[in-house]
Amino acid sequence: MIFTQIRTPFRRALMAGAALFLGAVFPLSIAHAQATPAAERAHIEDVLKGLSHGRSFSQVAISPDGKRLAWVEGTREGAEIRVAPMVSLDKSQRVTAATKPGQHCNEGQIAWEPDSNALAFFSDCAQPQQTDLYLSLIDDGPARRITALKGYVDAPAFSPDGKSVAFLYVEGATRPVGALAAMKPPTGVIGEDGIEIERVAVAEVEWSRPEAPVMATPTNLHVYEFDWRPDSRGLAYVAADPPGENNWWVAKLYTQALEGNRWISVWRTPKAILAPAEIAGPLHGLQIAVPRWSPDGEQIAFISGLMSDQGVTGGDVWMIPAAGGTARNLTPRRASTPIWIEWGDNRSLYVSELAGADSRLVRLLLQGDASGANLRVNAENTIFHVPGSIGDGRMEASLSSTADHALFVFQQSSFSEPPEIFAARTQNPATSGNGDLSAIIQLTHINDDLKPVWGKSVSLDWKSDQFQVQGWLTLPKDYDAAKKYPLIVVVHGGPASAAVPRWRTGALSAAAFSALGYFVLEPNPRGSYGQGEEFTQANRADFGYGDLRDILAGVDKAEAGYAIDPNRVGITGWSYGGFMAMFAVTQTGRFKAAVAGAGISDWQSYYGENSIDQWMTPYFGAPVYDNPAVYARSSAINFIRQARTPTLVVVGERDGECPAPQSFEFWHALRARHVPTRLVVYPNEGHMFMDPAHQRDVMARAAEWFARYMPPAP
Repeated sequence: MIFTQIRTPFRRALMAGAALFLGAVFPLSIAHAQATPAAERAHIEDVLKGLSHGRSFSQVAISPDGKRLAWVEGTREGAEIRVAPMVSLDKSQRVTAATKPGQHCNEGQIAWEPDSNALAFFSDCAQPQQTDLYLSLIDDGPARRITALKGYVDAPAFSPDGKSVAFLYVEGATRPVGALAAMKPPTGVIGEDGIEIERVAVAEVEWSRPEAPVMATPTNLHVYEFDWRPDSRGLAYVAADPPGENNWWVAKLYTQALEGNRWISVWRTPKAILAPAEIAGPLHGLQIAVPRWSPDGEQIAFISGLMSDQGVTGGDVWMIPAAGGTARNLTPRRASTPIWIEWGDNRSLYVSELAGADSRLVRLLLQGDASGANLRVNAENTIFHVPGSIGDGRMEASLSSTADHALFVFQQSSFSEPPEIFAARTQNPATSGNGDLSAIIQLTHINDDLKPVWGKSVSLDWKSDQFQVQGWLTLPKDYDAAKKYPLIVVVHGGPASAAVPRWRTGALSAAAFSALGYFVLEPNPRGSYGQGEEFTQANRADFGYGDLRDILAGVDKAEAGYAIDPNRVGITGWSYGGFMAMFAVTQTGRFKAAVAGAGISDWQSYYGENSIDQWMTPYFGAPVYDNPAVYARSSAINFIRQARTPTLVVVGERDGECPAPQSFEFWHALRARHVPTRLVVYPNEGHMFMDPAHQRDVMARAAEWFARYMPPAP
């Protein structure tokens, strides 16, 4: 239940709930109920505008031969695909399906052909509001349209032989797939009518005219991620029975051969080789993601762990024979969180992971029986580590590499450094655990003139119970140690996620609070990524207790080292962070103001309202009907008599992941208890707000709320 956009700008969204009629009955116009003078709102909005400068990359991809770089760059008109020789990136050219001068289309999702001669991408130039697959030969004429689609598309990938492109496709989709997007109105036969299924579709690059793709996977399986078999005649994929937004937490790993005339015309029955919900042992009940076939086709590596949301990956690296058999954990008791993987050769894996405060790329060297019976990690090399966020835009922390894996390319940013494209060489990786920063090369400088308009950030570490906890403290802009400042705690979504250094944007932004004169603490309490799977699983059946102790200990740490006024401390967050804000104000009087975004107030009623109840059993140990007490123990509504903190509550009208009734219930209870509160329901929004005006309004209202009850230093 995290509030994170996974694959910008095309990736998914999260949830649904039967009681969402409330949004239609009780929406609050964002033009009403101004809580502070217009001058204060104008000042807040000026600060927010100051955060939106600069250019961004939604994807970057190096050609397999290493000679060209392609990227998707944000512009005022939208996204634009650029390609340039690696030796002269300043000589880039636009790649587009546009046929008219000045025509701008929604374009992105790039994938290089294995021979590096062509680039595939999605564009809506031919069909407004509907993307199709195009192929550009870069230096040889305009892009050619391959498909005639009607529906939602994602994640294009060339077959290893270069003859076909597979992608995820929801034919006839009426909304983006997943639970983050705004849910359909709950009408008709609930859970049966209008179910939309994501499948793997395949198009051949030699088609002479646009055609409908061949659906390669069955009609009764919702596919989340896939990988080509090395011989181009099969797939491995993670899939579950529909509805897809609910069943990812019980998904299975499948393999499937493809054959027929031009082989994509028919599909064979898939084989489930791993079902975590149905087996005993350490994999039981965990989630699986990022399936990757070994170059020889004998093994499939994947990541498995306790994950809150599909797309936000974290856990351990596992391996299973492609024919089926026993899965083996290659990274047990690892003190970091692997997020993404790619095979180097049959005896090595590259792993992108979060290690405490750093992102890093490591190479795991394998030894043992080639059949996989006793295959294990023998050694590892750290290619690089950076105190920032990395990724190529396809998946969380994924990286783009040359065919020989000599070079990895990615976007990188931090709290103080805006997004730029970097490359890392692997020929001489560092052998120590610290990595080699000299291996990283900065390729672009498009944001060189961009400087942060917020205060600097520092990493904090503190002890809480048996855990060493890490978090980030951002100082107020123009910090003066002679003054006392208020502190806002921003709790990340998840809980299986992490606050990581990245250039600051978005709703409930630490950057905006800092620019307005606040300290901001972003803790990574137990349940977060970055310290291994044991730490991630440490808040099972304990929401609001151990994790809240971790957060409060972090507040103590910040107050001990900086000029923070202990009487002006607030808390906010979205999704799991919204729950923590709700629960915290019922457990302690430490916080003087709170803003709860898309929170959960009553886990018992929530179980029956949301559209992703499958995620709850791994965390709570049983369905609510079998053990209601464990859900009641973490429900803020059961402790509402203890709440005294003024709380602003905001939510999307059509949020299926954290349905609006949860926010309505909390607001109603506070109002009945005469605690200062306000509820704002944003029309037509899901769990992830899409309207920029709504995003700005959430931040402005939050800033106004904190300014009223814990104003910043004059």
